[in-house]
Amino acid sequence: MKTNRILTATLFISLLFTSFTLFAQEEHPMSPEQKAWMNYMTPGEMHKLLAKFAGTWKTESKFWQQPGAEPAVSEGTAEVESILGGRYLKSTLHGKVMNMPMEGIALDGYDNALGKFKSVWIDNMGTGISTAVGTYDKKSNSIKYSGFAVDPVSKKEVPFKSVVKFVDENTQLFEMYMEQDGKEFKSFEIVYKRVTGKK
Repeated sequence: MKTNRILTATLFISLLFTSFTLFAQEEHPMSPEQKAWMNYMTPGEMHKLLAKFAGTWKTESKFWQQPGAEPAVSEGTAEVESILGGRYLKSTLHGKVMNMPMEGIALDGYDNALGKFKSVWIDNMGTGISTAVGTYDKKSNSIKYSGFAVDPVSKKEVPFKSVVKFVDENTQLFEMYMEQDGKEFKSFEIVYKRVTGKK
């Protein structure tokens, strides 16, 4: 009996709070600042684009130490999940680089206020954090990033470019470009093939 009274009181308070909130919104519409925050926090089409690629993937990686060199090729896996209500995409990769075990984590999102993608990358091959900002190119169905990573030899940040191409809903291509002697060359490539969560 006591439990029923508690449930009834809780329901009444919830309904009262909801009614008050709706009344307050009618009496006091959102300010421009509140609307800006609401737009900033609401996932949109670019977030849906990222979320489509949640799932388990097989990967094939190629790594070039310098222009014209034969690439080191290895296979791996990627677990990709949509997090925080579809606002971000978290990817955990396992593979090898130069015959050494590699584990990396990427966090990708789309900033509604800036109208740009943002990407963060960390791995066990270093102690730095690489960051990049990108834009979506509808014609090539890809996100083109530019960012910075640390060169442990010079101890300086060096620029890089990368492209994430959505070949189809079950295939992705990641390419990274670095500079050497003032010339840009492809230093890294990953081909993703979906294993689970097929569309």
